[in-house]
Amino acid sequence: MIRNDSEPHSEIPEEGLLAPVEQNPNGEKEKKQRQKKKVAVVILNWNGRNLLETFLPSVVMNTPNEYADIMIADNGSSDDSESFVQTRFPSVKWLPLDKNYGFAGGYNKALEQIDYPYVLLLNSDVETPENWLAPLVAMLESDRSIAAVMPKIRSYREKSRFEYAGAAGGLIDRYGFPFCRGRILNETETDRGQWDKPEEIFWASGAAMLIRKELYQAVGGLDEDYFAHMEEIDLCWRLKNSGYKIMVQPAATVYHWGGATLNNESPKKLFLNFRNSLYTLYKNLPDNRLLHSLLIRMCMDGGIAILYLLQGKPSRFAAVCKAHRAFYKNLPALKKKRKNIPEKKELPLTGMLNGSLLWKKLRNKI
Repeated sequence: MIRNDSEPHSEIPEEGLLAPVEQNPNGEKEKKQRQKKKVAVVILNWNGRNLLETFLPSVVMNTPNEYADIMIADNGSSDDSESFVQTRFPSVKWLPLDKNYGFAGGYNKALEQIDYPYVLLLNSDVETPENWLAPLVAMLESDRSIAAVMPKIRSYREKSRFEYAGAAGGLIDRYGFPFCRGRILNETETDRGQWDKPEEIFWASGAAMLIRKELYQAVGGLDEDYFAHMEEIDLCWRLKNSGYKIMVQPAATVYHWGGATLNNESPKKLFLNFRNSLYTLYKNLPDNRLLHSLLIRMCMDGGIAILYLLQGKPSRFAAVCKAHRAFYKNLPALKKKRKNIPEKKELPLTGMLNGSLLWKKLRNKI
């Protein structure tokens, strides 16, 4: 149930974002019915009052209210997030969920309850400047084969540099290691305009992703078994397997704080990244590449785990081992999720590195 005091919306016409309001032929006094807006900017919140206080003002100020609504999907918070939002930002819709469903489950539950052609998934720790949304909407409307588009994402802390979670567009190697235009492993570049060309990419960051709602639901939404981390990569891969494109539009920029939920050094985050990477490979690789890629990836994970042990980081070693155990345990369920994958689909797909990111990096080839 969405809580807000705004007026109801009616169906949007195809000729534009807004259409003239028809006059009541009976001459009765009536409220003007605003046309249904095209975009829902949905921010997932869990006890994030401080983040909302810092970042929501920019979203409210710079989101065009003539065609977009802002919503807070709340994952069962116990802090004063709701009273803060409804007092300070009464135009923002409040969408309460009964508990913390994680990133994937939270968005799935929220999107089931709203009806907009396009949905912008936006992290609660993202600052939005002027003209951040219009270029994304324009790109999505320019080509129906585009399923999702992301802006350029810079660091909130160092605004001239790209941010880890998306940078200037998400890429991946054949073995499931993600990287970005402007970010290789943990190294981020200064944005000098080197990635300002709109291009097809492999994945759009869940920190700021505009997606067609009908396609989001058609491919099953975000996989709730992931809980958090890499679920947007899995979603984008499923969309690509269905014949759609994922794009980056650098004409739009946002600033992401990053790491607000789990610190990069957290063993839990490491566990989720390794486990979910295996999930993603198993769910989306074609039959003729599945066994080969998985075996190589597992060997690479083993080497990384041993390196953690030699570095005196037993908790990180244990996290990798735990991730593999969870993968084996969930193989029966994962097998049922292998849908719409051509048996011999050629790789690499657009945005996929033809080889190993780690190997190319060691050889200074990337």
